[in-house]
Amino acid sequence: MIIGVMKAELHLQGITSLKGKRSIVKSLLGRLKSRFNVSVSEVDHQDQKRSAVVGIALVSNETRFIDQQFDAIVHFMQRDGRFYLGQIERETFS
Repeated sequence: MIIGVMKAELHLQGITSLKGKRSIVKSLLGRLKSRFNVSVSEVDHQDQKRSAVVGIALVSNETRFIDQQFDAIVHFMQRDGRFYLGQIERETFS
């Protein structure tokens, strides 16, 4: 069993309220869960209007599959258009 975890910073421009931010983040989390079948949650910066940190976890029996999924997730988030991706950290554990 191999576990992959990824943490991604999101930078939201033009957001004036936490309600607006949470709407975007909640939408993203739902889309990632349904499209990639991963566990995902907002893990930091919950009270900041213009940034969020999303944590994603994935379990597989192949490191290559985890890497491919994380690459696809990063590409998916880059194309979203409602935010910019900041620092991304990825790790795998056997």
